[in-house]
Amino acid sequence: MTTTPIAAVDLFASALHIHPDGDVRATERRMTGGDADAWQIATFHVETNADVHADHWEMHPAAEEAVCCLAGGVRVHFRPVEPGAAEEMVRLPAGTAVVVPRGRWHRLELDAPSDLMSITLRHGTRLERRTVEH
Repeated sequence: MTTTPIAAVDLFASALHIHPDGDVRATERRMTGGDADAWQIATFHVETNADVHADHWEMHPAAEEAVCCLAGGVRVHFRPVEPGAAEEMVRLPAGTAVVVPRGRWHRLELDAPSDLMSITLRHGTRLERRTVEH
């Protein structure tokens, strides 16, 4: 039996991967890819829209995503499902979260410098540059 060392984990430098067998490991944060069966908890301090890839849509095909605003403020935009429909937007002040449905394209914009947390299965995550028609 292997044991995980007991030590503090810097959540702004590492991610936590939670595996179905109950293992929890600190690991490198990745925006895409990752262990196919591991949920990733990642925390970020962000200052500008460039830090949250506001010019890109993101989609997680393997699971829903909890986007949590720990401090600051952020807006989560959802790409329209129907052609010609308007984007939907959820504003997250500090201490709130939104659950992004599996397979739903979304992007973030900041209201202020923020501390954010993301919880999802990263396997298969896709990024797509935002264009005028979206």
